Amino acid sequence: MKRSRSGGLASRPTTTRGTGVTETIARSVVDRADADQWPPHLTHEQLVIAQQETMATPRRTYGVLAKILFKTFDVLYGKKRYLSKFKVLELVARVPYQSWEQVGYIAITHVHDHSGLARRMFDRVREARDQQDNEQWHLLILEELIMRSGKNESKIYYFWIPQAIALVYYQVSWLLYVLKPEASYRLNADFEDHAEHEYMALVAENPDWENEPWDSPLTKEYGSFQSIADLFRQIGHDERVHKIDSVERMQAARFR
Repeated sequence: MKRSRSGGLASRPTTTRGTGVTETIARSVVDRADADQWPPHLTHEQLVIAQQETMATPRRTYGVLAKILFKTFDVLYGKKRYLSKFKVLELVARVPYQSWEQVGYIAITHVHDHSGLARRMFDRVREARDQQDNEQWHLLILEELIMRSGKNESKIYYFWIPQAIALVYYQVSWLLYVLKPEASYRLNADFEDHAEHEYMALVAENPDWENEPWDSPLTKEYGSFQSIADLFRQIGHDERVHKIDSVERMQAARFR
């Protein structure tokens, strides 16, 4: 079953062929309007292929702002991959979509008398909201897994500091989106590329997850997976789709 864009479940199967998962599943921004669900929910076989593709693909050449952000994460939380660090990543990941949604609504207020332009702006707002909601599910999943593990987290390091990082990141994303939208999309593409590679590497570092089932009330909204490994492969692929969306938006960043 696939997650619908509205949070429910859809049953249309996803197929892969051609040069890889990316070519047929991570479709263009134009095509996503006709999709039952976004990002697409993959089968186990597709998720394994997606992980192999990511691990074989070089990371993007990150910009200065992205490098500063990733270096900040490593300094504060170390280079080792662990669930609490990924929770911080997801707390921050929602921020650009929130800023784009706000800017979009403000813009609609000023051009509502131009119905065509206002509608295109609203479509962009709805897209940002869908992406934000997807990142929210990632955060809830990680929070549940951390609580289940019994780990006690420092409130300073895993609540207050991430809130501060998110606040700064929000202002940067908002300002870039107002002044130079393609720069905001480029920064987000860097962030999502980083997240995609980190999630797939996390799965590779934890082979025992292949045999650990994911049993959670969140399966009703996010979908069911054979294992924790497939769950994180799916999250990693979600990040890839967000990255591709941002890369495509860089080519047509301003409203027309």
